[in-house]
Amino acid sequence: MSLNRVVLIGRLTADPEELKYTPSGVPVTTLRIAVNRVTKNDQNEYETDFFNVTAWRRTAEFACNYLGKGRLISVDGRLQTRSWVDQTSGQKRTSYEIVADNIEGLDRRGDGPEGDEGRPASRPASARTPAAATRPPIDDSDDVDPFADE
Repeated sequence: MSLNRVVLIGRLTADPEELKYTPSGVPVTTLRIAVNRVTKNDQNEYETDFFNVTAWRRTAEFACNYLGKGRLISVDGRLQTRSWVDQTSGQKRTSYEIVADNIEGLDRRGDGPEGDEGRPASRPASARTPAAATRPPIDDSDDVDPFADE
């Protein structure tokens, strides 16, 4: 038996990236979350860890439509690794990311440390529109969700 489950609570470091679509029309976005550690370091300061998060389908649409920089969110998902060979240097590279099954906003708009700045309400309407027809699909075959048929 094995288990791969990650639950994080932290703040968005920036607005989620613009919603993209796979060639088959599946929405996807990425975001970055800052999570403070619960213990202090030797300098008596709290350290912060930063995590890349990928969201698919309705979770991606929710993140792009309703979440913005500074919002306190919870992410429930799994840890995933990707490996590739860097075209420039020829070195093997590995990245780790959280693939979100669920994302929730834990504060209200305007409750974050930056007030209302950077909130989706200040974004153009096109950035809040979840319809796939508003943007042409992109060819991002490296990021195809292996669980798309579930």
